[in-house]
Amino acid sequence: MQNTITKTYNKINRKNFNYSNDIALLDYIELRLNKIFSDELNSENSIFIKVKQSVIHKMALFLSNNITRACAVGIAGETASGKSTIAFDIINTIEAFAREYSINNVITRINTDDYYYDRSEMVKKAGSFAEFAKHYDLDVPEALELELMKKHIKSLLFGNTVYLPEYDMSGTAIRRDNVKLAVPSKIIISEGLFTLTDKVVDAFDFKIYVDVSAKTQKERFYKRAAERDLGDSADEVYKNASDKAKTHIHPTACKADIILSGEAHRAAYRDFIGKILSLAEEVHFKTPVLC
Repeated sequence: MQNTITKTYNKINRKNFNYSNDIALLDYIELRLNKIFSDELNSENSIFIKVKQSVIHKMALFLSNNITRACAVGIAGETASGKSTIAFDIINTIEAFAREYSINNVITRINTDDYYYDRSEMVKKAGSFAEFAKHYDLDVPEALELELMKKHIKSLLFGNTVYLPEYDMSGTAIRRDNVKLAVPSKIIISEGLFTLTDKVVDAFDFKIYVDVSAKTQKERFYKRAAERDLGDSADEVYKNASDKAKTHIHPTACKADIILSGEAHRAAYRDFIGKILSLAEEVHFKTPVLC
């Protein structure tokens, strides 16, 4: 896919367009996006593993306001792949841009993990979350109410205010419903293990999968397991997560528009988003140079 984008950009350049001020803004934005993506794909230690050409055209449609509604972004990947960190870096970078230009309600985050079913009574009965985790599978899509998540995303895209659930990840397995206010915004972003599974994937305009090596993923998992006090159950939880990922998570990579490396430097993700925002700044807050 790297070659596809590079060839597309070069082909556009070879047309040697003589831009005039009445050129369709969409063409200009798509040309610029092709260059931004091509440069990153061909850079050393690129954040990208794969990018579909169609995602660049769709991004151009949104940036040019040919599509005027909000857009939804879904990020998936194995446990400890880096998807949450990447999501927060995207959010923080976009929010900083929004503050600079006094843009309200620019981005809303929906955490897939908040849609785990409440299993607090089962934890109490087991005596601890570690014992509960030995007998209850959290690593399958059926452990989450993904239909409700899809409903919330669609509602936000239609301009409605939504109250989201909140799941306690500290080991109680408590889910509190209708507690987090989410207002309609320009971007809805969600990340989690099962964000690109069948029950919710078609809610997203942009689908991202975060890939990571087994070695790095395992190191990150055991660090997190210690923080969550999984104790002796960590090995069993890791094995189950890895096995179930082969069935429920790995196959979702084929649905992704973009596959990111979960091991790139965090600054690289922020820098790339910054380049997209610079284009948005030029298009919407300055006069684009179309010639």
